[in-house]
Amino acid sequence: MCGIVGFTGMRAGREAILKAMTDAIAHRGPDGEGSYFGSGVALGHRRLSIIDLAGGAQPMFNEDKNLAVVFNGEIYNFMELRAQLVEAGHTFSTDHSDTEVLLHGYEEWGEGMLAKLRGMFAFAIWNEAEQTLFCARDHFGIKPFYYYLTDEGELLFGSEIKSFLAHPGFKKELNQSQLELYLSYQYSPGEDTFFKGVKKLLPAHSLLWKAGQVDVKRYWEPRFEPEQGKSLSDWESRVEEVMRQSVAAHKISDVEVGSFLSSGVDSSYMAYLAHVDKTFTVGFANKQYDETDYAAEFSKFMGVKNYAYRIEPEEYWENLPRIQYHMDEPLADAASVALYFVNREAAKQVKVCLSGEGADEFFGGYNIYKEPFTVSWYDHIPLPIRRAIGAVAEQLPPVHGVNFLVRRSRPLEERYIGNTNLMGERRKKQLLKHYTGGKKPTDLSRPYFKKTAGQDPVTRMQYTDLHLWMVGDILLKADKMSMANSLELRVPFLDKEVFEVARHIPVECRADAEHTKMALRGAAARSIPEKTADKKKLGFPVPVRAWLREEKYAAIVREKFQSESAEKFFNTRELTKMLDQHMSEKRDNWRQIWCVFMFLTWYEEYFVKR
Repeated sequence: MCGIVGFTGMRAGREAILKAMTDAIAHRGPDGEGSYFGSGVALGHRRLSIIDLAGGAQPMFNEDKNLAVVFNGEIYNFMELRAQLVEAGHTFSTDHSDTEVLLHGYEEWGEGMLAKLRGMFAFAIWNEAEQTLFCARDHFGIKPFYYYLTDEGELLFGSEIKSFLAHPGFKKELNQSQLELYLSYQYSPGEDTFFKGVKKLLPAHSLLWKAGQVDVKRYWEPRFEPEQGKSLSDWESRVEEVMRQSVAAHKISDVEVGSFLSSGVDSSYMAYLAHVDKTFTVGFANKQYDETDYAAEFSKFMGVKNYAYRIEPEEYWENLPRIQYHMDEPLADAASVALYFVNREAAKQVKVCLSGEGADEFFGGYNIYKEPFTVSWYDHIPLPIRRAIGAVAEQLPPVHGVNFLVRRSRPLEERYIGNTNLMGERRKKQLLKHYTGGKKPTDLSRPYFKKTAGQDPVTRMQYTDLHLWMVGDILLKADKMSMANSLELRVPFLDKEVFEVARHIPVECRADAEHTKMALRGAAARSIPEKTADKKKLGFPVPVRAWLREEKYAAIVREKFQSESAEKFFNTRELTKMLDQHMSEKRDNWRQIWCVFMFLTWYEEYFVKR
């Protein structure tokens, strides 16, 4: 696991520039660094040694040194691919480095190599003879890849945006249009970022740079194609088999592997299958938000050591600026802070940890997926009547039942943009000083609903979450919080072979009005206690709602809401009103408060302090 940076061109002082860029992401790879300067490129690498500890240094080269690669990730089927490439006549210089497979694979198969890879990856391959840079990101977006084209046609790329700040060709400018989308999504969605000109290479996409031009294209697309004819028990068996295979593949390592453990079925089942010696859990003093007792009990059941840590409120709040800095872009998911601490604690014991990301998107795990099965009679009321009822409900105080009427007043593709839809346009208009309404949240989600037209609502929501929520929130915090602590995070659920099973599971084996992840829970119940397999999804509970009603912490937020930074973007009177309503318990505004507060915290890290 590593961090990569680089840029094209022959800019003066490029050795010092590249050094500054790699230093900015030193946390991603404290075990070593490397660089390469070709006739038209500079490549940098920071290494966290996991596989082939002695021989896996990067940048790495092919036999004639025409190709050079920098790589972040793990290729879990590299031994199989290596055997194929040796048989085809390629010579390997390393003992068992998965990185070298990319070089010879690209020589042998070109872009077709991407279809053969099983793993998580972001890499760049420079062809010295052709003066081209070929880059790619893994199928589900587990590892990040950012890029930027300078006015001179130079391409900057890296694992983290912060590395670009060290390049003189990079113009640090706020992309303010992203703020309106962020206030709805609670993360920065799509390929655009909060930095003008900086793009995310989307999952399952490749990029080719040549002579100042960038060509981006998709190389693979996930499709849900439910199959009929098999029982729930049949699907449980298939899930059990593929998960055992995936977990085994994800344990390939030359260093010890541990596992995160919460109270949910995903991490519990995964930890059980992995047979690790160490599990890691965080919680809070407030029992309502604490999972450490469960983790201790389940670890005892497995016969493994559990390392639990209870986060104190003061350290949670003290670390917020550091965490937003590591994120690169603002993220309002309060669970990301807890994730920072569990990664920190795990990194004291191991260099690799397994985590349960992706299970909800693959197997239908979010509670909102039950919605199509609840009060379904209401959806049979003619749409114009529901729209009229919803318009009236929008003007009412937010009491129980009002949100239901508002949500069900619109068809699914108009109301669902992903697992979180935090603020509507009317609310954003109230809060923002310079509201434009130029790009609506549904502009990003609409293409995914078009591609799933005619499929059931659960499948359509899963497909949307797979492309937006999972990439923009779940995987962003997983990568950035683990790498902030120099820890490699592996996600066995987010595997090509696992998806190949999950995509065929019919909706009746995924969710209904009472249950979620039915096939996965059934598979898990064959190995772990039923109470764990059937446990209701909690997410990662964090007591922010309660803290914001304490004057001590509300004062921190209030100061931020009245700052010069807040004045640039928001109607600060509305921000204060929102906080006061929450403190007096007139309204539960904590998510909206946190969303604005995290943006301002991030903004000050990147545009005030630096």
